[in-house]
Amino acid sequence: MKDGYADSMAQKERIFTYFPFLSPLQKRKYDALYNLYVEWNNRVNLISRKDMDALYRHHVLHSMGVGKALSFVEGTTVLDVGTGGGFPGIPLAILYPKVHFTLVDSIK
Repeated sequence: MKDGYADSMAQKERIFTYFPFLSPLQKRKYDALYNLYVEWNNRVNLISRKDMDALYRHHVLHSMGVGKALSFVEGTTVLDVGTGGGFPGIPLAILYPKVHFTLVDSIK
């Protein structure tokens, strides 16, 4: 897991390159995602375990790509239906902290 962790951290740095305006708090939240997803993925299989080493590249950064195409107005409510492992809702909620995101999935 160490090599996968190092690879994920390098991928995470790419996020900070593409989104240089992130606040220190937002960066800390993106930093925390890896450990949270490892922990919860072991409990409920949020994403493929084989894909954990590419969490930032395949899931977080792809979700944040929506933020390059769309801009959400402060106070907007967004419904992420079929969120699965929380994508794109969780990364977007960090990117847009003044937007209310509700994530819904058929799996409890």
